[in-house]
Formats: sequence, C-alpha cells, structure tokens
Amino acid sequence: MKEKNVQHEAEVLHQKKLVLENIKAQEEERKRIAVMIHDDIGNRLNILSLWLNNLDTQGDELIKKNIYGQMSSLIDAARSISHSLYPVNLESVGLVLYVEELIANLSHKINISLQVMPGYEKKDLFAEVQLYRIIQEFTTNVIKHSEATDLWIYIKDDPENTAVIISDNGQGFKYEEVKKGMGIKNIESRIKSMNATHKWKKTISNKGSRLIIKIPKYHEFPNQTSTD
Repeated sequence: MKEKNVQHEAEVLHQKKLVLENIKAQEEERKRIAVMIHDDIGNRLNILSLWLNNLDTQGDELIKKNIYGQMSSLIDAARSISHSLYPVNLESVGLVLYVEELIANLSHKINISLQVMPGYEKKDLFAEVQLYRIIQEFTTNVIKHSEATDLWIYIKDDPENTAVIISDNGQGFKYEEVKKGMGIKNIESRIKSMNATHKWKKTISNKGSRLIIKIPKYHEFPNQTSTD
C-alpha cells in the first residue's frame, strides 16, 4: 500500500509538472506573438501614420508609393501571424493543400517532398489541425537545427490506421538529449491528443531523423472542446 501511495504521489506530481510546463509554454507563445505584433505591425502602422500626415508636402507620389509598399508588407505580416496562431483556411482547403502551401512558402529554405498515397480520406478538422501542426513543428525544427537540405512527408491510409512519416537528411539527434525540448513535447502532445502512436528513428541512410505516426482509423481522437 505504501508503495502504491508513493507511485500515486509521483504520478500526481508528474501531471502537475506537465500542466505547469503547458501553461509556461502558452505564456511564452503569447509573449512571442505580442512582441511580433508590437515590433512589426505596430511600428509599421506608426510609420504609415507619419507619412499620411505629410501627404500635403512635396514628393506626394513617393510617399504614396512607400505607403502602398508598407501596406503590402503589413498584410503579409498579418497573414504570417495569423498562420502561426491557427491554420484558418485548413477547414475549407483540407490538410494536403495546406501542407502544399507550407511547402511553397518554405521552398527557399529547404526542399520538401510530399507524397500522399491514393485513397487518402479527409480527416476530422481536429485531427488535420494536429497533423498540420506536427508537420509545421517538425519542419521548423529541422530548418533551425539540423542543417538538412531535404525533407520528406509520406501519408497513407491503411484499413485500420493513417500512417504519417516525416524524415530529413540533416544531422539527426539523440532522443534522450532533446526529449525535454518544447519542440519535441509539442509534437508528442499533439500525437497523444489523437490517441495515436509514434516512433522516432534514424533514417535508412543513418542521417537525419524520422518520425513515424500511426493514427487509429476510428476513434482518432478523444472528445475535444476546441479544435486546437
């Protein structure tokens, strides 16, 4: 009985730590977004305001050109921030097209190949959002840390599971050394939210990393009160 109590206390403590880490992660994300909005969009709006106040001076055409240029950049920045918060168009266009858009946006940084096998069926919005976030997180980590030149995404529906394999040709990593990092935690928490299983493996060429995910065909995810 004493041993069971110790185990229970350890589990409760572990769960509390997970909750605390999750709250901290959310606060850090909110802080990052606030800084992005303040430093980027806020400063550009201030510049636009100053220019608009000077439209009655000489050089109006040049000022207007600068304003239009800044407005275009501002729209792009707002779109980028919006995407970082939530994939707003995923529900209408679906996971595959949204991942293809991500690939196009990152084409100047890394070569990404997407292979979706015939027979793939659109998933529930919650599952597709989680899969997109996993692919986005994996890709971001690879670009930041692995020095990879190529990344591959493979998606296939089986009778009982949906298999998703993401791999790269970068430096790879030792799971035990990086498992506490927020990138890995974010990926694994999203996998768990879909009641899925996963493995981290070396690639066939022993370079880079490989993530294998299997999502149950039925009961893909527990009841959720939100979509992200």
